Amino acid sequence: MTIWSEEFGAETDAPILLIMGSMSQGVLWPDEFVGRLTAGGRRVIRYDHRDTGRSGTVDFAADPYTWEDIKDDVYRVMDAHGLESAHLVCHSAGGLLGQFVAVERPERVRSLTVIGSSPLGGREGEVIMRALTGQPQPEGSLPEPTPEFVDFYRALMAAPPPQDRRALIDGMIAEQRLLHGTGLPFDEDAARRLQERIHDRARDLSAVANHRLAAMAKPDFEPVDVLHQVKAPTLVIEGSHEPAKPGHGAIIAERIPGARLMIVAGMGHTLPPEVHEELAAAVLAHTAG
Repeated sequence: MTIWSEEFGAETDAPILLIMGSMSQGVLWPDEFVGRLTAGGRRVIRYDHRDTGRSGTVDFAADPYTWEDIKDDVYRVMDAHGLESAHLVCHSAGGLLGQFVAVERPERVRSLTVIGSSPLGGREGEVIMRALTGQPQPEGSLPEPTPEFVDFYRALMAAPPPQDRRALIDGMIAEQRLLHGTGLPFDEDAARRLQERIHDRARDLSAVANHRLAAMAKPDFEPVDVLHQVKAPTLVIEGSHEPAKPGHGAIIAERIPGARLMIVAGMGHTLPPEVHEELAAAVLAHTAG
């Protein structure tokens, strides 16, 4: 499996590996945010997950894989860049990968930053599916996504698939608008430029659906009751207007010893320009020393 990656900054600087969420390309880590980290003296690496962007794609029926394999790609990227260890900065489902790596291979994680994610072992995907299908949540489940999130994806599941590039990109912008949340103005022109970039650099845009198949292939990917084993200094970041995983950050911070929770005013589930300075400052402080 070929994994596309790129790095910025000096090789002698402390390394940060950026891990994006499910079905997401590495360029969703904004260039301005990456630039702030490199200007702060960090060697920054971002990469496309398998079956996204410029990384390799597979025929899942002929060559299936699980989220264990997606997690192991973290090690492959680190090895390819000659890193025995790195600061992991993770978004959404990338945060599950980062938490898993921090438990499984603590010697490879200098620090952990988790943004807009859920606690490992919380079965967040099951919570979302129960919400979308109207099933009751068992006692002790993670908080549900917002009603706006549920309504959007219910409608998306019922709608016919888009048939051309314009319709695909319009749908991607609508999804970005939802995930952006309601706390900050939404820049539709900037969203279109980003989604056009994502569309046009993908080898096969439909291949991202393989991540869902990988989740179904091994539903018990997430080990439970292990976050107390995380030794890496941990920063947990959540937006005040998080639509997908509201309140999940506090649960992560509670379960990881010594973890610190940071709430970013106005932020939803995306990384808009208004929060780059605050996020970068927090990450630089957390990865110092």
